[in-house]
Amino acid sequence: MTISTNGVHARQPSLFIPHGGGPCFFMDDPAGTWTGMAAYLRGIAISLPEKPRAILVVSGHWETRGFAFSGAGTPPLIYDYGGFPAHTYELRYDAPGAPDLAARAAGLLGAAGLTATVDPQRGLDHGVFVPLKVAFPDADIPVVEMSVDRDLDPELHILAGRALAPLRDEGVLIVASGMSFHNMRGYGDPRFTTPSQQFDAWLTAAVALPGEDRKAALDGWADAPSASLSHPRAEHLLPLMVAAGASDAPGTHDYGELVMRTAISGYRFA
Repeated sequence: MTISTNGVHARQPSLFIPHGGGPCFFMDDPAGTWTGMAAYLRGIAISLPEKPRAILVVSGHWETRGFAFSGAGTPPLIYDYGGFPAHTYELRYDAPGAPDLAARAAGLLGAAGLTATVDPQRGLDHGVFVPLKVAFPDADIPVVEMSVDRDLDPELHILAGRALAPLRDEGVLIVASGMSFHNMRGYGDPRFTTPSQQFDAWLTAAVALPGEDRKAALDGWADAPSASLSHPRAEHLLPLMVAAGASDAPGTHDYGELVMRTAISGYRFA
């Protein structure tokens, strides 16, 4: 990974990454449940064409009416998980914010006819700081968080990604943070292994389609095999729609393994 010094940036990809469970990467893990996912996250930085100017992270843990962007210059952390060891509530990720990027992103959505606001107080929830602490541990790249719209309309999120696509040529890495399987009852339950694999196979095939075909497939994700078992609610899948919308190129399967007996994947869009 190099750093652009002439003001011209290489196009950044857009990514859909799994963020794991709570602060999972920062606890004892004798079974190695999170080892593979952590290795995938650690490999992201070296895979990029250059060091990002900033990172825009769409989190499945922030739902708003319309879209919103965090505009704090020094965003605090939101420890939005419960029942974990005390030290996980003392984790730090002191990356600067990027109010200019938040305004730029909101402006792009507004120009596309989408509702978008900037929240000057919003901090970074664990869907942002936990995976970024693994992937970019130096915390030296400015970060803006983006919400998902609470109506959970897949087409709306694809259109949002399309509107944000110019940021990729401005040195901004778009990271969609969610989980390709997100059913809390299913993790660790062998009855969910096959359904999760069925949905994962469909999702991987859909992601690999070119732009308009992919848009149609993802818009109809609820009709996919085992969709409702894999996502009783769509908030952890919708970040993927933003990442997919930000590219016309077929997506690639960047990561995949069984985690807690369920198929989990990550995707990249060039």
